[in-house]
Amino acid sequence: MSDTIKTRIKAIIAEQAMLEPDQITDEATPEELGIDSLGLVESIFALEEEFDISIPFNANEPDKSDFDITNMGTIIAAVERLVAEKAI
Repeated sequence: MSDTIKTRIKAIIAEQAMLEPDQITDEATPEELGIDSLGLVESIFALEEEFDISIPFNANEPDKSDFDITNMGTIIAAVERLVAEKAI
């Protein structure tokens, strides 16, 4: 998928975590980035708005959702998938 999508996602998460986008690695968890549960919800809303997508309400339960928020790599992959599905 497009590096532009990944760059935009990292910018949104970095803003929430008060970090620079280049400090966001694919392996980093929201907790490791200093994002608490409220910050995660705000990040999800920002991602939905940026990409005009709907992230499942149960994204925090990977066994019940296709949207995995375990780490940045899984978040990026899930957003890319939703953006691709929207384009179909």
